[in-house]
Amino acid sequence: MRLCFATRNANKLLEVKKILPDWITLIGLDDINCQEELPETQDTIVGNSLQKAWYIWENYQTNCFADDSGLEVEALNGEPGVDSAFYSGERDFDKNIQKLLENLGENQNRKAQFKTVITLVIEGKIQQFIGIAKGEILSEKRGEGGFGYDSIFLPEVYSETFAEMSLEKKNEISHRSKAFHQLVEYLQDFT
Repeated sequence: MRLCFATRNANKLLEVKKILPDWITLIGLDDINCQEELPETQDTIVGNSLQKAWYIWENYQTNCFADDSGLEVEALNGEPGVDSAFYSGERDFDKNIQKLLENLGENQNRKAQFKTVITLVIEGKIQQFIGIAKGEILSEKRGEGGFGYDSIFLPEVYSETFAEMSLEKKNEISHRSKAFHQLVEYLQDFT
């Protein structure tokens, strides 16, 4: 099966290629000659995921999936959420982390969750999958791996942040991998 992953994020592509089975041929936006920026104008993670996937289907008639992810911090009423990538006003995760830690301040409630929503469009039919990884926000960065907020996110029952874990270990428990495992299970019916 040939599927387009509607993303330009090289880190996501790398993670997903390690998750998907060999019978799925993953292609990217360049493979379908999509050079434009995908729209992300919705005010929810679910909405952005759907908007990106439907854009590819509508404009390129290619079976595809898109994801949108965000970090939701309980004490900040779910912020940064859909604005996770641009929380500081720009796509700079050092600045985003700094803003998040400043906004949390000395708040004792550090509960947070990463959420991923994947929207699959096959022959114009839509299916969505949601993965959640619960944990807490640390007061300072730990680890050099991963990307985004990984260095300050400590998943439940683990002593390592996502940034301290190997990619293989992170893929066993991450929000993205949970959503992608649901996607793969669903796609088994198409083989």
